[in-house]
Amino acid sequence: MSEGSFISCIKQSLAASYGEVVFGMSDGTVSILGLVLGVAAGADSADAVVLAGATGAIAASVSMMAGCFMEIESERDEEEEENQERIAAINKNPEGAVSDLMGLLQNSGLSQQTINFIHADISKNPATISGLEIAIAASQKTIGQKTSPVIHSIWMFLSDLFAGLTPVIPFVLFPMHTAWIICIVVTAILLLLLGIGRARISNRSPVRTVMETMGIALAAALAGVFVGMMLS
Repeated sequence: MSEGSFISCIKQSLAASYGEVVFGMSDGTVSILGLVLGVAAGADSADAVVLAGATGAIAASVSMMAGCFMEIESERDEEEEENQERIAAINKNPEGAVSDLMGLLQNSGLSQQTINFIHADISKNPATISGLEIAIAASQKTIGQKTSPVIHSIWMFLSDLFAGLTPVIPFVLFPMHTAWIICIVVTAILLLLLGIGRARISNRSPVRTVMETMGIALAAALAGVFVGMMLS
């Protein structure tokens, strides 16, 4: 595979897994931020913060990767089972299947001439209804839903790990007090970008989505600091 083809494949897989990337980064940022600040509030050295944060980030990333893979696999198994049930129902009552499909097409905006043509063709072989319905359902799926579950889970792992390590890195590079400030600032910037990403996925107001994302992270951070101070 050439370098251009490899880069193209990476871009396509990233575009297909956009939702997993945003969700993974949101989860990693929020959960590990609370953990890091909680340990920092009760620890005397940055080493304890780095150890707890890095361990938590890696464990959470693996868990999210496995969960993503199993969820997509389950959805595809469920879809396949529904397709088989649809085919069995058509074979059991082909006339009823033709009638139901014609009822749907009446409200589809197609011309009556086209509907009559479809009715005449399907009536000769009702089994084609299942293939038509499956093809329509497949055409409505996003690129991400057609991509391998392995690809989705890998992007979930990488995004969750990157976001989870973001609050940890300042404690590796700076003294404890300075690391606190840098951790909060860098994480706030990341949360801002994640809020915009979530708004793009859900077609919601960017301001509202950013505020919600920030609010959840703030709640996790305060909870972590509270527990760290209480236990210390």
